[in-house]
Amino acid sequence: MPPLIQIKDLVKVYRLGDYEIHALRGIDLSIDRGEFVAIMGPSGSGKSTLMHILGCLDRPTSGRYLLEGSDISSLDRNNRAEIRNKKIGFVFQSFNLLSRTSALENVELPLLYNGSSARDNIERARKALAQVGLEDRGNSYPNQLSGGQQQRVAIARALVNDPTIILADEPTGNLDTRTSIEVMDIFQSLNRNGITVVIITHEADIASYTKRNIAFRDGKIVKDAAVTMTRNAGAEIESLPPVED
Repeated sequence: MPPLIQIKDLVKVYRLGDYEIHALRGIDLSIDRGEFVAIMGPSGSGKSTLMHILGCLDRPTSGRYLLEGSDISSLDRNNRAEIRNKKIGFVFQSFNLLSRTSALENVELPLLYNGSSARDNIERARKALAQVGLEDRGNSYPNQLSGGQQQRVAIARALVNDPTIILADEPTGNLDTRTSIEVMDIFQSLNRNGITVVIITHEADIASYTKRNIAFRDGKIVKDAAVTMTRNAGAEIESLPPVED
């Protein structure tokens, strides 16, 4: 079986007037189905550029990106949008929830373009909320939820279309330590159930919850290694001191 993601000699150059910024410099990378990967690196290392290409938000300057064996590199905007909707679930640092829309309706949003009935969409959205432990908060609005609960809604939204892969860009960046661990517990659980997860992070503690760490610097991969002792989020939650009122 071919890798879920296969990248060959990927280059991305941004041109700003007379200047060229080489964000990716000939990357080779494979990710198998069912992996849990952290992509790390400082600002400007190329990790976010890679995320945008993996998520079909941008195209490489040269090289190939294959998703499930299909070459995505040269697809036009409409075809990339279709792949994003059907195959990729996104989770962002800032949650990106619609403030005047309930949690259930936020989760439903990716389903509005799939032609399913409203009843089916609601049922799928409820199931996705249940997967992140928020089955009783479907009628709540974002301002009625904590930051951690808002990120859980965002994860449910990423799950609702049964994506091939979940891409999470700094998903714990706006969360405190306890809530970050709870969110990583959800990602670990999803991965144990067979979902491929790729997380962009600059935090080594967050990367330690994954199974493979890939480090970027100056547009190149400088480290690609399995995590020998993956941290258990549930155990970490239990070890934290109680929160005082």
